[in-house]
Amino acid sequence: MRARSDIAAGRCRRVACGSAPGRGLPGGGALTEVPTEPTLVAVRNFRDVGGLPTGEGRTVRRGRLFRSGHLAHATEEDRAFLGSLGLRTVFDFRNEADLETDGRDVELPGVRNVNIPLDDPAEGAAFWELVHSGDLARLRREFGAGGGATRMRSSYRTMVTTRTAEHGRVLAALADGDTPALLHCAAGKDRAGLTVAVVLMALGVERETIAEDYLKSNVAHRRYRLRREAAADAAVEARVAELLAPVFDARIEYLTTAFETIDAEWGGTERYLSHGLGLTGPARERLRAALLD
Repeated sequence: MRARSDIAAGRCRRVACGSAPGRGLPGGGALTEVPTEPTLVAVRNFRDVGGLPTGEGRTVRRGRLFRSGHLAHATEEDRAFLGSLGLRTVFDFRNEADLETDGRDVELPGVRNVNIPLDDPAEGAAFWELVHSGDLARLRREFGAGGGATRMRSSYRTMVTTRTAEHGRVLAALADGDTPALLHCAAGKDRAGLTVAVVLMALGVERETIAEDYLKSNVAHRRYRLRREAAADAAVEARVAELLAPVFDARIEYLTTAFETIDAEWGGTERYLSHGLGLTGPARERLRAALLD
C-alpha cells in the first residue's frame, strides 16, 4: 500500500488530482479521457468499477460492481441498458431530502432496491434549500472563505466515524451474494464514492488507485446537473457556481480526509474493516471471490 503522504499530496498516476478539476495536468498538459462506458441519457456518472488492480496482483472483476448518480430520471434507453447488466441489487445512499428533490429510483425488473441513507435528512433538506434558493449573500456566508471545502471535509469525516453500521451492511450484502450491484447517491460522487472506496479497500485495492477512480467524477459528462429556482444575471450565477464548486467537485482532499480519519480512529485499513465495520475473515474471502478475478 502506498504511504498515506502520497495520497495527501495528490500524487495519482493517470488523473489530475488538483482541487480545480478540468484544468489539465501539472505542467500544462491537457487531461483527456476516452470514455470506456456508455454515456447514459439521464443517469450521471455511471461506470463499471471493474478493471482496477489490487496490491496483490488481482483485478476487480468487470460487470460486477457499478457506480453512478441517481436513477430517478432514467429514460427507457437507460433502463434497457441497466436491465442488460444482470443487476441483483441497487444500493441508494440518498436521504429523504434527496428523494424529495429528485424522486425515487425507477424500478428495474428483478432488481432489489435498498435505500441506506448516509447522512442526516434534516441537514440534507437545509442544504438543498440553500443550494436551490439561496441568494448570493447567503451562499457567500455559508460557502465563502473556504467554507464549502470545510463542510465537505467534515462530511467525509462524519461519514467514516458515524456510518460504520451502514458501510458494514453493504460489505456484508455484497459478500453474501447481492451482486452484480450498482451503488449510487445523488451525484455518485461523495456518499457513493466513499462507499465504493470502502469496498475497494476490502478487496485490497491501493489507496492511490482508489483515488484515481474517485476523481473520474470530475469529468464533464459525469458531473451533477445543478438546478436553481431563480437564476439571477449571468455574473451573479457565475459567482454562485464558484461558491458551490467545492461542494460539487470531487477533490482529493476530501478522500484524503476519509483515509486520515480511518488511520486516526482505527490505526489503518485492516482494523477499520474488522473492528469498525465488522467484516470477518470468511466474509472478506467471499467478497473477494465474488468481485475479483
